[in-house]
Formats: sequence, C-alpha cells, structure tokens
Amino acid sequence: MSGPPAPLLPLLLLGLLAASGGGQPRYEPTWGSLDARPLPAWFDEAKFGVFIHWGVFSVPSFGSEWFWWYWQKEKREPYVKFMQANYPPEFSYEDFGPLFTAEFFDPNQWADILKASGAKYVVLTSKHHEGFTLWGSKYSWNWNAVDVGPKRDLVAELATSVRNRTDLRFGLYHSLFEWFNPLFLEDATNVFKTRKFPTSKSLPELYEIVTKYRPEIIWSDGDGNAPDIYWNSTGFLAWLYNDSPVRDTVVTNDRWGVGSICRHGGFYTCSDRYNPGHLLPHKWENCMTIDKKSWGYRRDAQLDDYLTIEDLVKQLVETVSCGGNLLMNIGPTRDGRIAVVFEERLRQVGAWLNVNGGAIYGTKPWRAQNDTVTPDVWYTSGPKEGRVNAIFLNWPLSGTLELGEPRAKLGETQVKLVGYEEPLKWVTLGEKGIIIALPQLTPKQLPCQWGWTLHLTDVN
Repeated sequence: MSGPPAPLLPLLLLGLLAASGGGQPRYEPTWGSLDARPLPAWFDEAKFGVFIHWGVFSVPSFGSEWFWWYWQKEKREPYVKFMQANYPPEFSYEDFGPLFTAEFFDPNQWADILKASGAKYVVLTSKHHEGFTLWGSKYSWNWNAVDVGPKRDLVAELATSVRNRTDLRFGLYHSLFEWFNPLFLEDATNVFKTRKFPTSKSLPELYEIVTKYRPEIIWSDGDGNAPDIYWNSTGFLAWLYNDSPVRDTVVTNDRWGVGSICRHGGFYTCSDRYNPGHLLPHKWENCMTIDKKSWGYRRDAQLDDYLTIEDLVKQLVETVSCGGNLLMNIGPTRDGRIAVVFEERLRQVGAWLNVNGGAIYGTKPWRAQNDTVTPDVWYTSGPKEGRVNAIFLNWPLSGTLELGEPRAKLGETQVKLVGYEEPLKWVTLGEKGIIIALPQLTPKQLPCQWGWTLHLTDVN
C-alpha cells in the first residue's frame, strides 16, 4: 500500500502530536496504563495537607458524619434517642438541609488559618455519602448548597480565597456513591449490572467539579461495594490525565471501586488513619482526624477526644519519615466556623513547621526511618543540602542524646540544632552510633516546643 500524498504528511504529523498530547504520553483507560503515570512531584514535596469535612451532617453534629446512616439504616440507639429527644417524629434528614446555614463562613479567614498551619494543600469535601454537594451542581437538584441552606457556592468561594491568599494547592474530596440515592439503590439491587447512578449522577459531577474548579487533588471515596467497572473509574481517570484542564498537575488517590484501594490510582491511602510505621515502596498518605472519633464536627466532643499538639507533631514526623504525606482533618460547624480548638492545633503545627519545616518539606526517606537506640527519634534526608535530619520528640533530662543509626566521621561530621547557632559537640560510638551534647537551655530559650531537629552533615 502506497503512503499518503506529500502535502498531507505535515497534517498527519500534527494530528498524531495532538492525539499524543503534544508529545505527552496518552493514558489508556486501563489500570496498567494509568498506574504507570508518574505522580506529579509537587505532591511528594508538599508532605502536609488539611482535610475539611463539611456538609449537612454538620447540622446535627452528633456522633459522626455518618449520622444519617447510623440513624436511619443501622438505627443505632444513641442516634435514635438523640432524634427522639430533640426533633419532632416526622423530621427527616432532608430537613437538616435548610439548617446548614454557613452564615459565619468567611473563606478568607479559612484561607488564612490554612496558610498559618504550614499545610501545602487542602482537600474539601465537595460531596459526602449523603449526596449533598457544596456547589450548585446541576446533577444534584435541590440538594446542594446553592439551592438549599447557605444559598452559596462554598466550593468556589474557598477555592478563590485559597488561590488568592495562599500558595496551597486546592483539592476536592468526592464520594462515588450515595447511601440513599434511589438510582444507586436500584443499581445495587441489580448487582451493579445496570449503571443508572454513575452515568446520570456520580460521573457527571466529577467532570463538573474538574472543569469548573480545576482541583489539583481528586480524593475519591465510598465505592458502595461496586467494582471500578461500574464506576467507569479508568475512563474518568484517562480523561483526567489526558485531556482535563489539570492533566499535568492533578494527583488522585486509590479509592475507585472495590479492590482498588492500596493497589491502583495515584497515591495510596490503604485505610483511614493509615500509619504503617515503616517505609512503603509506593507513595502513600495518612489521612487522619484531630478529633479521634469523627471527621465531621461534633458538639458532643470532649477535650480528651482531640489529639494534642504533641500527638500531631508525632504523627507528622512518623508519616514523613516513612515516605508518606499527612492529611490532617478538621470539621467546621454548620454556621461555617472553624472551631477554636481546630484553629489552635493548626496554628501550633504551623509554628512548629516554621522552625522545623526544612526537615519535612521536600525531604526523602533516609536509610533508617527511626532510631534503633532512642525511641521517638525519626529521620528524614535532605539530599539537596547533603544532610540527615534527626527529629527527636523528647528532650533528654541527661542533656545528651544517643543515636544508634548515624555513622559519624571525626573532623568531618557536623551536628547542629535547628534554631540554635553553635555547632554541637559529639562523640562517636565506634562504627555506628553517636552521643550528642545538647545545649543547656531554659524552656524559653528552646527553638520550639514539641520536637526538635538536628542537622547532621557528612554521616553515612
């Protein structure tokens, strides 16, 4: 067969380039192809993000963001009793919608708190399993924040403030399934052989939020026990990576249908509050909550239910040492406030990162994640600076810190405490190990609270 006429060759070449994204690889709608996509570098460098669970569940703000399911489906006693004691018998979950008012929601204030936290990205629940969208979705008629409750596009407002006032990347959480959506329940009854719900609701919403808000993280959740074929997850992801407005920078997680978690997608989440304590071969994220018992705001929370700043710094350090990112969750109130306890924790993390961020942002895991001699010492590596960071969470009463992992060299190795000017004295323990003399400082002279960083240069 003869080739095309010469004048057509440039046109054909242009067509081929367009089909391949101008030299960019095209991803097929298969896990083999999609999983081969390199994770955009910004995500690994960021290390720390803030999760925000906000929705109609913030109105009862009792027990959990799974309030509707626990009350209506599982009929758990505390939830049933709460409704009986506080609401009329005919009150439905939908009646909470108009009470989700957000009158105190100030997206600029939220953005300023997020910036002060030291986070590099934020993920907002655009829609949880209740199906209520925080934007005026045309696929969620009369069950969205523009038609009901605030009468505001909460997603757009926060996205604008975050982008105008901070350098955080903006991301959106989206639940694939909805507990009580009749179309989903019908598909489930048909053992997912029909696909009414994803084609008319879930997938159109995903395309809508990407084209409208250009999130750089799509945090998918809630497979409803349906396979990824039912959700057409690979088809959506192929479009996201090939043709969407965020194709070059977007990152995704691993919750795209039964069996995909911890196996397919961008970064792995594996489970809520996932913190393996050792290095993983694949990029992962520890999504966890400041409130130990809930992702949404709870009016019935006690002070002991909140993780302390010491707990949070430890989670951050452990996670980053083992190659993960930390996604720390807060739950705002129905009227749009970030509760003072959440704001305080976020600002405290930011204050800690202001001193110790060089041992967190842009680092890589070292050959050892934690120390073999002294507990609660975690390592990261700064390859650009040619140093090892040893973060210790307890200041030793003896004034000396023994580390079992570094291999120090006399006349070459230097040890510095971040935030303190003078280099520290140390002695080697033979082939491996080092004892460091810490400076004698009063509590006010310490560079920070809740954990300190040593920079070690020229250690193997």
